Amino acid sequence: QVNSKQGGSPCKEKHVVLLSPVGKIKISGCETGLHEIKLPQMSVLPSGAESSVACEVCEGAEEMPEPLQQCAAWLRAYFCEPATTGTLPVPAFHHPLLQRDSFTRQVLWTLLNDVKFGEAVSYKQLADLAGNSRAARAVGGAMRSNPIPIIIPCHRVIRSSGDTGNYGGGHLLKEWLLSHEKLQKEKL
Repeated sequence: QVNSKQGGSPCKEKHVVLLSPVGKIKISGCETGLHEIKLPQMSVLPSGAESSVACEVCEGAEEMPEPLQQCAAWLRAYFCEPATTGTLPVPAFHHPLLQRDSFTRQVLWTLLNDVKFGEAVSYKQLADLAGNSRAARAVGGAMRSNPIPIIIPCHRVIRSSGDTGNYGGGHLLKEWLLSHEKLQKEKL
C-alpha cells in the first residue's frame, strides 16, 4: 500500500500486465505515478519467434492512469523500437524509495539519467557517478531495491570483472536485456 503525500491517504492503485518478449511484466501505479514494475523470472532465454512477440497490455487496459499508459508505451518502445525510447516521456514515479532523499535514490536517478541504452557501468563506476566512489556495495543494495527495473536500467550495472552479476529478474533476463540492447544499438 502506497500512501500519497497529501494527508497520507492511500492512492488508488491500478495494475496492468504487459505481455513482452521476456514474458508477463506486471506494472502497478496510480494517477500520481508508477509504483512498481515486476519482472518475470526466466528459466529459459526467449529465442527466434518468441523474442519477436509484440509488447501488448494483456490485463488491466480498461482504466489505466496516465503513468501506466506512459510506462506501457515506454516498455513497448524498449522492446520493439528502442531508438524511440529517448523521445518518449519517462512516467512519473510514485514509490516511497524514490521520494525520500537517500543515496539509493541518488544512485537510481544517476543510473536513469547517465547510463544510456546499450551501455554498461560497473558498480564502482556508478558509485563514482553518484558522488561516493567508495560505495560500490551500497550501489548493489540500491540495484536490489530498484522498484522500476528496465526504465531505471539496473540491468546495465555489471561487475568490474565484466561478469553480469545478480539481477532481480534473474541472470538469464539480465543477459537477455544486455544482448537485446547491444544488438539494437548495432542496428542503429
